[in-house]
Amino acid sequence: MNVIETLVERNDEFVETRFASGLPILPRLRTLVLGCVDPRVDPAHVFGLDVGDVAVIRNVGGRVTPDVLTELALLGRLAQTLVGEAAPVIDLIVLQHTDCGITRLQDPPDALADFFGVDPADLGAKHVTDPRAAVAADLAVLRDAPSIAARYRATGAVYDVATGRVDFVHS
Repeated sequence: MNVIETLVERNDEFVETRFASGLPILPRLRTLVLGCVDPRVDPAHVFGLDVGDVAVIRNVGGRVTPDVLTELALLGRLAQTLVGEAAPVIDLIVLQHTDCGITRLQDPPDALADFFGVDPADLGAKHVTDPRAAVAADLAVLRDAPSIAARYRATGAVYDVATGRVDFVHS
């Protein structure tokens, strides 16, 4: 069986056993997770989520970048469009992890610096090799963006790929 056949079979099983019709567009838990694309760190599995519980954005490293800030602003605007001025504050979990592939992308630094929208000389401030420090740096970026801080309550978390445990980071 090739990959497409496998995915079709799995989709059929999903439709039969887990599909939920009529879910609202806003996540049930009023939460958005920003996480890494690493397949070992799927927020649905890590947090035991059901379809419709949270919204998820995934990128390299689960990092806050200029593009993520743009997406968050758009999603905040969408929530306001759907619910009005009374749109709820969304919990935003910045989920990074140990043994992340982003640590292998620092040399040469140009592409990774471009990803973050910083000069290569400033890449160290992104703490690419230390997930706890990286989460703290990303939370600071979110706090410094007034339009994001007004719509989201940000919390950081680091997933340990060796144990499966999530440690919430307070900074």
